[in-house]
Amino acid sequence: MANPFTTVQRWWKKTFSAPTADEITSLYKDWRNRFLWQRLRLWLWLALICLLSFTLRDIYGLFFPFQELQKLPEELRTQRLVINVAMLASIIICFALHKTKLGRHHPDLLFLGSSWSISLASQLFATLRGFALPDTIGWSLLFLSQAVLMPVCWILHLLTQVSVLIYYFGVNTALGLKTPMPDHPGIYNVTFILYIFWFCTICDIGVYLYDRLQRSEFYARQELESAYQKLKVAEAKYRSIFENAVEGIFQSSPDGHYITANPALARIYGYSLAEEVTANFTDIEQLYVDPNRRAEFVRLMEKYGSVSEFESQIYRQDGSIVWISEKAYAVRDEHLKLLYYEGLIEDITQRKQTEEELRVFFHAVSHDLRNPVLGTLMVLRNLLARPEENISISRSILERMIQSSDRQLNLINSLMEAHVSEVQGVILQRQTVELLAIVQAAIADLEPLLAQNQATLTNLVSADLPLVNADPTQLWRVFSNLIVNALKHNPPGLLLTINATRKDDKIYCTVSDNGVGISQEQSDRLFDLYFRGTSIRNSLSLGLGLYLSKQIIHAHGGEIGVNSALDAGATFWFTLPIS
Repeated sequence: MANPFTTVQRWWKKTFSAPTADEITSLYKDWRNRFLWQRLRLWLWLALICLLSFTLRDIYGLFFPFQELQKLPEELRTQRLVINVAMLASIIICFALHKTKLGRHHPDLLFLGSSWSISLASQLFATLRGFALPDTIGWSLLFLSQAVLMPVCWILHLLTQVSVLIYYFGVNTALGLKTPMPDHPGIYNVTFILYIFWFCTICDIGVYLYDRLQRSEFYARQELESAYQKLKVAEAKYRSIFENAVEGIFQSSPDGHYITANPALARIYGYSLAEEVTANFTDIEQLYVDPNRRAEFVRLMEKYGSVSEFESQIYRQDGSIVWISEKAYAVRDEHLKLLYYEGLIEDITQRKQTEEELRVFFHAVSHDLRNPVLGTLMVLRNLLARPEENISISRSILERMIQSSDRQLNLINSLMEAHVSEVQGVILQRQTVELLAIVQAAIADLEPLLAQNQATLTNLVSADLPLVNADPTQLWRVFSNLIVNALKHNPPGLLLTINATRKDDKIYCTVSDNGVGISQEQSDRLFDLYFRGTSIRNSLSLGLGLYLSKQIIHAHGGEIGVNSALDAGATFWFTLPIS
């Protein structure tokens, strides 16, 4: 439990403890020096006027002696004018120094010099005349004026006071001097000592507390200015984002009018200025082609507090209709009272048109192409399955028709699959597989095609490769696509080589040929959707094989590419993560 002594000790440390080095920054020191330099000029003027008033008194006293000065020693009455003139000269010198670099950069030195030139001038004169001079009035005016006009750096004030008192008590005691006062000839006077002590203490405490307060306010101003600058930077940054955003940004009130809007929102609605949006829309419900959409928007906000991908058709300023997608949330105060809605609006008209065109296109592919091919194929297979030899057409024609229908169906299925993988991504059925088995299966399935093209394939894939976590069917398709692609783009007699090696945490697979090669321009677009090379021989193809291979490898977390040049063959490569 704290006793009164420790309580007073903590209070004393908190109130009068000297500031630490990190508290007094160079910035504050610069400010304090400027303050001291400016106030020092005012103090010098005040000291000059004060000394002039006493000098005029002394001049007047030479002709018309004052009764209150008759008790002073003769030397003081006759020589005080000399002392005042000497102090006036020192003040004028300080004025001159105040304008120099020394005075501007070191106002503390000028403070000490001007103070000592006044306080010690009379003491030096008295010492030379052989007596001690307790200048109570002069010291009081000096210390008080300094504390009032220059209340910073209390150590300077204390130093000026202590130096004068040390001189008065130390030098006079060492020389054995007495005061010229008949009532109190000794230099040690209890009342005088108490008065000077408490007068100086009160002045120093006042200066210290004022300096501490100024330092705190200075730091607070600096922090406030720093926060204000950061706020300005942040405001400028977010203002730039707000003004230059591609999406429309808005704040709308619960009763249905826009509070704020950015230029992008104005463009979506067909206006040139954002202010037109906030001024013209008093009821947002009028925007929607379906008036019930605003009510649905409010209902979802009340239920969930936010909406995402809220798609609607709206009227633009010129009467045209566009599709928008809204993403917004409700802003509430600390009492959960709804203040406004805030969010983004995106013009999705082009996307909707594209989706509709794709829907119509794939509907046509599915119904107008795929279904008739399936029906034709079913009829042809039924005819071919009959045991009779004599049918209306020969079996060779039926076989060619079936092959043609198979090719058409493969093309349509590839087209549908490319669309699904583009929209939904490739769906993998992963399992631990051996890469050699997949390669061997792909080669076995393509043996007839290799023989037809008089191609020679060399399999260098080793059986001791690490197992991979992959979809075996999809990897089989990649190897098949790369082999078939090489056969399509090269003349008969091609030499093919398949290899796979481990590189760090991946398996690096290659399918190389000694064919005609690929130009750099074609290599850059080879894996794009619907891209077809210029050297395809007798092949009906949409150019989907390499595109689907890229989708499959990327779904496995690998990369795929080609290294080739004209007349230098081609090497297709891809990587598969081991883990």
